[in-house]
Amino acid sequence: MTDARSTPAERKAGTSSLMLFLIPSVIWGTTWLAIKFQLGFVPPEVSVAWRFGLASLLLLGWCVIRGVPLRFTARDHRRLAVLGLLLFGLNYVLVYRSEQHLTSGLVSVVFALLVFWNLLGARLFFGTPAPRAVIVGAALGFAGVALLFWPEVRSAGSGAGQGAGIALALVATGVASAGNLYSQRLFGTGIAVVPGTAVAMGYASLAVTGWCLATGVELSFDPRPAYVLSLAYLAILGSVVAFVSFLTLLHRIGAGRSGYTAAVIPVVAMLASTVFEGYRWSLAALAGMALVVAGTVFVLRVKESAAHAVARRG
Repeated sequence: MTDARSTPAERKAGTSSLMLFLIPSVIWGTTWLAIKFQLGFVPPEVSVAWRFGLASLLLLGWCVIRGVPLRFTARDHRRLAVLGLLLFGLNYVLVYRSEQHLTSGLVSVVFALLVFWNLLGARLFFGTPAPRAVIVGAALGFAGVALLFWPEVRSAGSGAGQGAGIALALVATGVASAGNLYSQRLFGTGIAVVPGTAVAMGYASLAVTGWCLATGVELSFDPRPAYVLSLAYLAILGSVVAFVSFLTLLHRIGAGRSGYTAAVIPVVAMLASTVFEGYRWSLAALAGMALVVAGTVFVLRVKESAAHAVARRG
């Protein structure tokens, strides 16, 4: 935030940071809808392979242009392959499968629970304490998701497909959380984030392609504009532009405040789903959405306050 006493340079930096916040929030909030255009003719697994194969090439090209080193040890390559399988391979195959049964907005809201899974995983695997306020925020988030899905569960048209979509989305958040926690440990060893992610995406694409070949899934491609344009959007904007923007923001203002994108993304996704997929809101759904956003903001504020306290003690 800036005020009247801010210098022109500070106001310019504030405006720049705001743009860096909005770019990934809006892009990642709409990628859920873009995934819908990937479903149909091409198997979901194959679309995931095309997306992250292209994204990997683009990020590697960006690294070459910027002169970013791309040398990794054999051990690093093994660990990046595991990261790619978790964060970009299995995770996104489950997401694409989930969107075969649910609207894109609902899947995005389930993914808002990723903040809470990450906290739980950090507590279990890294011994990071979880304050009571964080537990309250997590409870708000889970209650919000339950309310949001309640009209869908009670609707006459809900059935096995609806339940399968919810289950796939929940498992996907668990896999994504495992990928996040693994990346925290991996990048903490000194591996640079952007080139490491580029290589991990490449391994994810290769792994999913190999699985398709081994199981007889046809490596098809849809040349129609809707598929090609959505693929380009997901790879270029969703996997490169948004990612680089977010990393720049994180470096500038820290993980605490940049993490508030997690509260904005599901709102953008639900608005997009309302406009393009005809999602109909109910009072329960509105209340649920409010609880999810409130819980996410609550947790992030607690984490940010804790980080400031540690910094003051240091």
